[in-house]
Amino acid sequence: MIEDFFPPLFSEFQVPYRYTVQFTKGIFDSNNSCLSDFFLSEKKEGNIKKALVVIDQGLVSHHPNLVFEIRSYFQKLKSCIQLTDDIMVIPGGEDCKNDPKLWESLVNAVDLYGIDRHSYIIAVGGGAILDLVGYAAAVSHRGIRLVRIPTTVLSQNDSGVGVKNGINFQGKKNFLGSFAPPVAVFNDLLFLESLDDRDWRSGMAEAIKVALIKDKDFFLWIEANAEALRNRNLDKMFYLVHTCAKLHMDHIAKGDPFEFGSSRPLDFGHWAAHKLEYLTEFSLRHGEAVAIGMALDTEYSFQSFLLSEEDKNRIHSLLKTIGFTLYHSKLSEGNKKNLYLGLQEFREHLGGRLTIMLLSGIGLSKEVHEIDFDALVRSVDFLEKFDGN
Repeated sequence: MIEDFFPPLFSEFQVPYRYTVQFTKGIFDSNNSCLSDFFLSEKKEGNIKKALVVIDQGLVSHHPNLVFEIRSYFQKLKSCIQLTDDIMVIPGGEDCKNDPKLWESLVNAVDLYGIDRHSYIIAVGGGAILDLVGYAAAVSHRGIRLVRIPTTVLSQNDSGVGVKNGINFQGKKNFLGSFAPPVAVFNDLLFLESLDDRDWRSGMAEAIKVALIKDKDFFLWIEANAEALRNRNLDKMFYLVHTCAKLHMDHIAKGDPFEFGSSRPLDFGHWAAHKLEYLTEFSLRHGEAVAIGMALDTEYSFQSFLLSEEDKNRIHSLLKTIGFTLYHSKLSEGNKKNLYLGLQEFREHLGGRLTIMLLSGIGLSKEVHEIDFDALVRSVDFLEKFDGN
């Protein structure tokens, strides 16, 4: 037999990866060396690298001099970095991930300006912009070096420090995407000051999420500082962002960063959230949808006799104190048909059997692979009544 002459060949290798998330204020201030130190540390003798900068349009509306500041900042780095002729300013928000023309414009810019695998794409903006630009960087030339500068609470404490990129397709969130780590992340905490109240609040949902599944002490801290956080205390927010980012990165480093399995602990509350975003045509912010999803999965955990009523009440109370709504009418549409579709789409996205993260206590998570639909319906009905009070 041919197998006797040509036995199978096997290959196994590991690719170590390291990137830093730095925290700073005023990253493009001429006296701030945080970003310049990174590029100078990457400099190779006689090699000037190109960089394409892509900025969230919403950020420019709050910082009209930003493009000028970026060009001025990179003047002192011209010995190692050459910016492209154009700095791209594109619309942000989840809609940018739904528009194939924006993705094509980024890939066309890579081609036009000769951005190669040793060049950089620098993404400055919220989580949706980072997802979109990161996906374009990951698939162009099979991977261009990506520098992220997240500018929202949500992107600084969660999506911007992770390894995922993606765009929406076929009416499904992140249907196209990649696992491609950045080479560096820079959280400029001053950008948070320009956020409106909804975006300020929205990003805190991911911090509450990671506290609920991983760190009871962090939950207790958020609980104790909820009013200050709601009232835009910057020092408290800086601590929240840093702690959440650390927990997120620790999970990536020690867990399953490329999700070869079907378990996604960091997606607690997300299966319903992803469906709600689409059903509301993204009128809900991601964090607002996640807050509703967490409230639903918290109530379901209680209905399933996993979580005590005391813990359930504390979680719902915290979400309300921060300012979140815990119910949306789309949950009840079509005799709860949307819930069933959301579960099915989430299972497909996992690529295996259904795996939902629930709570057995604050800071204690438990995976389940089946959902009692009657208990889920009761959970939705409870939230409708609770949120109306």
